[in-house]
Amino acid sequence: MQTFFKPVTDRKIRFAVVGCGRIAQNHLSALKQHADRAEIVDVCDVVLDRAGAAGNLTGGRVWTEMDEMLANTTADVVVLTTPSGLHAEQAIRVAASGRHVLSEKPMATRWQDALRMVKACDEAKVRLFVVKQNRRNATLQMLKRAVEAGRFGRIYMVNVNVFWTRPQDYYDAASWRGKWEFDGGAFMNQASHYVDLLDWLIGPVESLQAYTATLARKIEAEDTGVMSLRWRNGALGSMNVTMLTYPKNLEGSITILGEKGTARIGGVAVNEVQHWEFETPAEGDDLVHQASYETTSVYGFGHPLYYDNVLQVMRGEAEPETDGRAGLKSLELIIATYMSARDGKRISLPLEY
Repeated sequence: MQTFFKPVTDRKIRFAVVGCGRIAQNHLSALKQHADRAEIVDVCDVVLDRAGAAGNLTGGRVWTEMDEMLANTTADVVVLTTPSGLHAEQAIRVAASGRHVLSEKPMATRWQDALRMVKACDEAKVRLFVVKQNRRNATLQMLKRAVEAGRFGRIYMVNVNVFWTRPQDYYDAASWRGKWEFDGGAFMNQASHYVDLLDWLIGPVESLQAYTATLARKIEAEDTGVMSLRWRNGALGSMNVTMLTYPKNLEGSITILGEKGTARIGGVAVNEVQHWEFETPAEGDDLVHQASYETTSVYGFGHPLYYDNVLQVMRGEAEPETDGRAGLKSLELIIATYMSARDGKRISLPLEY
């Protein structure tokens, strides 16, 4: 295995976390579960109380300015759980300091910004990790294995639904939410992990056409949208997203219809195997429903598993499951969705690099 940095094998991997809001709690909890291999040495947030609470929880030094933290930190990896529109500039500054970058999804809100992130980390010879923790859910791992084993035969149709709710007070709780520059809408933010499934499970998309709308929430970006897709392997499909489901989150699902198999992973967050039928049985099919799990959170339970891979990479034991280039694939689909909805036309992929 080739690597462009010296693996850390004689001590714990040190992390700094920038942004101590809602999603950061999943990261702090996940790193705590890996306390034998990881430690949080610094936490940073522009709101002192949030940074202080994270510092009390983790024992990390507390900062309100990222650049000041970078000038003093001993961290190997800096985790960005800040508003999405800030990721690019922050990642570039972290890379320039010689530290590896771990960015929450989406890695950026603009296509060119994401390309700059990848370039900056390449030039600084540091890793760029992009969080795609849903890939680690047991249900989706099982579905991925079935696709890779060819159990569906030729895939004909794929449908993804994200029927959730985000009330107005969710958007009002932070000034950046629902803004084009910092957040994006339902596709960019809430359904980002589901967009990721389109390429990760099925393969490269040939083209798409989309409609988006802001039907009820007082935000800049969309609260509802649909897109139709054609994959390079010939499959057709659709994705339907809304944050207006009454009265609570209803469904996060993917259905695959193939020549020799049909499967549907549903529940509120792809956590239930609802249909699993193939022409040729395989070992473990009788146990398939054991992969289903109860969840009270649309985030699932993938963050600790995601960090396990990050730690293995930092120790020189594995390659990244989702790096910056993997992050580009789902962002490319989201940007193409917005271009199609804006211009009223079909968008062919890939976008220009």
